Amino acid sequence: MIDKRELRAAMRAERRRLAELEPGAADRAAGHAARLPVAGLTAVYHAIGTELDALPLARALLEAGRALCLPVAVDRDGPMIFRRWTPGDPLEADPAGVPGPLPLAEAVVPDLIVTPLLAFDARGWRLGQGGGHYDRTFAATPHAVRIGLAYAGQEVAGLPVEAHDVRLHGVLTEVGYTPFP
Repeated sequence: MIDKRELRAAMRAERRRLAELEPGAADRAAGHAARLPVAGLTAVYHAIGTELDALPLARALLEAGRALCLPVAVDRDGPMIFRRWTPGDPLEADPAGVPGPLPLAEAVVPDLIVTPLLAFDARGWRLGQGGGHYDRTFAATPHAVRIGLAYAGQEVAGLPVEAHDVRLHGVLTEVGYTPFP
């Protein structure tokens, strides 16, 4: 069995490498936004470190008439909540240290959740940072379509899967959108 800690370390290094090699990847991924499943409300994320920046995608979705929201971790061990958001709205750090909308922003439930990741495979499994925030959130919102946003180079041949892991419905990269069966 693959050690997830070692795999995370390797994939963090790979993502850093890809971020240096592909500075325009987020804009190219946003160019494929029209291929994403239709949703009334789409959750994006505020990129941390070398995560593929979701802001170009957010702008493309907004231009296409989609409403947006961002996740907020309110409890380190629970699912995240979502608050309505538009680029330019004020943000503050949540308990996990990630910028999110202020508490006065409307709490909402998205139909589509765009998630960052360290790695993904062709079966739709994702490797996250290890905190479980997205897996708990996916379990709490089973109706939501789950889409990874990543560099194409983050695809791996296979990932170890645990009982709490939740599959993605697709992945958006700088080369296009791939739905998973």
